[in-house]
Amino acid sequence: MKKITTIILCITALALASCSSSSKSSITGAGATFPLPFYNIAFKAYQDSSQTLVTYGGIGSGGGIRSLKDKIVDFAGTDAFLSEKELAEMPGEVLHIPTCMGAIVLAYNLPAVKDLNLNGELIVDIFLGNITKWNDSRIAALNVDVNLPDLKITPTYRSDGSGTTFVFSDFLSKVSPRWAEQLGTAKALKWPAGIAAKGNPGVAGTIKQTEGAIGYIGSEYGFSLKIPMAKIQNSSGHFVSPTSESISASASLEMPKDMRVMITNSASPEAYPISCFTWLLIYKDQATNDRTSIEQAKENVKLMKWMLGKNAQNITKIVHYSPLPQSVINTSLNALDGVTFGGNKL
Repeated sequence: MKKITTIILCITALALASCSSSSKSSITGAGATFPLPFYNIAFKAYQDSSQTLVTYGGIGSGGGIRSLKDKIVDFAGTDAFLSEKELAEMPGEVLHIPTCMGAIVLAYNLPAVKDLNLNGELIVDIFLGNITKWNDSRIAALNVDVNLPDLKITPTYRSDGSGTTFVFSDFLSKVSPRWAEQLGTAKALKWPAGIAAKGNPGVAGTIKQTEGAIGYIGSEYGFSLKIPMAKIQNSSGHFVSPTSESISASASLEMPKDMRVMITNSASPEAYPISCFTWLLIYKDQATNDRTSIEQAKENVKLMKWMLGKNAQNITKIVHYSPLPQSVINTSLNALDGVTFGGNKL
């Protein structure tokens, strides 16, 4: 109850900030912290060009989805698409609008180690607490020329419901039957080892401050804080770093019309294996959300379309994300053309 109250207070504060603005209109969103660096820049650019105030609270994918369900935001951000059960529990039909592609990285704090190779099984045993020292023979076998320290490993994970956790655990479930059986894929897990931190910023900060720590974060947080990131072995056996090119290579697949797809452990030989889409969620019929006026509904759709346009997509590379394939953009624009208000097309 305390957690839900905190979320409501956060969103209420955003709404009050919106109301106090002199702009002609305002829309409010909340959710994933993974794309927050991109959204901070993109929403500001949209606001400057449209004079529409966009407020977004980075409270995690789980919090964003609950906020949309409870009708206290106009849109939600998530790195985990809604399951059939979650869709059925929403008060109206929900559209998934991809905004960019990104990577979940394994960031670590080992001052003397600049390059590190990891594969799925090693990551599983680190986060299950089965490998506890950095100079473990199994890690050393993948890093022959690296002087690994006799230092305790401190796994670091998300304390909040997180799309980043969903993507990370989806990858591990695909490469490890043990992980799939013991923890599985979810936005929140019962971690057997390590320490928790809230949001991507919290995990990144903990890693930065804790020698021997390793954790999963959005790649931009690793780049901006200059935290070393491991190369991860992909399905072709290659150890790959997260780059715009290796992330884009993960999307070489046929997209479903509802855009709900995971691209972890891609079959592409060039792919970084823990890549993902991130989405903004809106109601297909904007009148489903009784806090949203028809003017806000129109602005909501305009924002979604702007995020799919060249201006926003060009921003992705500046902050270490990857732009969407044109086929994904086209499908999303078609979906947005079907948005209604009270059954009438906008």
